[in-house]
Amino acid sequence: MLKALLAGTAALAMTGQANAETFAIQAGKLIVDAAQPARGNSTVIVENGRISRIESGFTAPAGATVVDERSRTVMPGMTDVHVHLTMNSGEPWYMGFTKKYSNTYATTVGLTHALDMARAGFTTVRDLGGETNAVTAMRDAVAEGRFPGPRIQVSGAPLSMIGGHGDSATGLPPELAEAVNEAHLNPSVCTGVDECQKVVRELAAAGVDVIKVMATGGVLDPGAMGLEQHFTDAELKGIVDMAHSLHLKTAAHAHGAHGILAATNAGIDSIEHGTFLDEAGARAMKAHGTYYSATLMAFSGVQRLIGSGKLAPESEAKAKMTFSVWGKGLNLAYRNGVKIALGTDSAVAPHSEAGKEVELMVSKGGMTPRDALIAATKGGPDLLGVGGVTGTLDPGKSADLIAVDGDPLVDPTAVQRVGYVMVGGLPIPMKGQ
Repeated sequence: MLKALLAGTAALAMTGQANAETFAIQAGKLIVDAAQPARGNSTVIVENGRISRIESGFTAPAGATVVDERSRTVMPGMTDVHVHLTMNSGEPWYMGFTKKYSNTYATTVGLTHALDMARAGFTTVRDLGGETNAVTAMRDAVAEGRFPGPRIQVSGAPLSMIGGHGDSATGLPPELAEAVNEAHLNPSVCTGVDECQKVVRELAAAGVDVIKVMATGGVLDPGAMGLEQHFTDAELKGIVDMAHSLHLKTAAHAHGAHGILAATNAGIDSIEHGTFLDEAGARAMKAHGTYYSATLMAFSGVQRLIGSGKLAPESEAKAKMTFSVWGKGLNLAYRNGVKIALGTDSAVAPHSEAGKEVELMVSKGGMTPRDALIAATKGGPDLLGVGGVTGTLDPGKSADLIAVDGDPLVDPTAVQRVGYVMVGGLPIPMKGQ
């Protein structure tokens, strides 16, 4: 929370002149809080980067820049709690091993995808896996106002067991794997409680906002170690305890039911994917207050890659295991009253398509359009510890808002038709502008 507030202060310092501008955003329909009824014709007054007040009807205070969105619904910006900004959609699994993918290049890729996410209506995102120096540089550049984009939190390199999802030596020929290990290119691969807690300390020292752990195997790595629990119960608890002692939240990549339950019982703050969630896991998540991020868009992204040669054979086999349960974990969590936040796992599918997650939460996960919108706007900020800053358009909060065609409270596809975006009182340049 402190780190996010400091980043916001830095952004205000770098862009004080732009943020000092007063805006009058005229809305044909206004959603202040997705959990509350919408309002009719309204004007949102933005001063110094924050929501100052909301006036009934279409008003235009003297000196204000008028933004005419009278044909659209103005609503809080969305939050995506699971993205990978420094990665590109549709590339072969081995692309990260090519000469092109330096950390410097990855940072530039991240900046372009940050803008893609903002244009798609996401005013806050959490990057859950990228080279630590690259993602922290990207985050800070956007926070300082050097590049347009959403508010960003980052995990840096996720913790992985040897040979697990996150070990870059996984699936490589023995000689290459040995070279990777000898060069210490896997700083977040760890074994045992002490070693894993040291990695958490190192990530915290590098300035990350959250600790991510690969609690189970993954789909897109070229290994064949399955989708069940990887770290031991003791290792998981050690990782979570150390992160919490350093005031960092934790997120667990977890597909298999046993791994989901183990991570939840270890005190993890959010389960990412949760593909094979079962009743025991759902009950445990409800009891612990654990958040669920289903990343349903990832399924559509993987479907596009099947048969393309861009996935390793082991990845295709694991992917096909998941398609029959697409959305079932989310539906089970929803029916059990588990807290839900929107996550997409972009760039498995393109960042620009992240808004489709809301539609999938309804069609695949069985959520109502309103509850899906609550998860998209309020769930993420609550999980990320910035609910007092963003997620609703209450006066005093950051001016993080979007304008969409249609009514997202009844039509979950409306958030895919974004016409205007503002982050912290700064309009985001849209394509064609």
